[in-house]
Amino acid sequence: MIRSELLQVLAKDNPELRAEDVERAVDTFFEEISQRLADGGRVELRGFGAFSTRHRDGRKGRNPRTGESVEVPEKRVPYFKPGKEMRVRLNVGE
Repeated sequence: MIRSELLQVLAKDNPELRAEDVERAVDTFFEEISQRLADGGRVELRGFGAFSTRHRDGRKGRNPRTGESVEVPEKRVPYFKPGKEMRVRLNVGE
């Protein structure tokens, strides 16, 4: 699902809200998650999962085009851990 599809579903399920209000709510939701992660925090949505960041050490990498060795700096990367309900829904019928 892409963002525009999400907005359409939410607008359809909430006809009392204007499209601009639905878009503002979605923007606020994602901005708050992004800001919390940027601040080093964690976001947990019960029944869905938890967003956090993980630290990656710097390392030596290779430029695939030239084969030249390059330094890859340390960084934080986003991480999502699905909740139990999500894992159960994904594995129904296996």
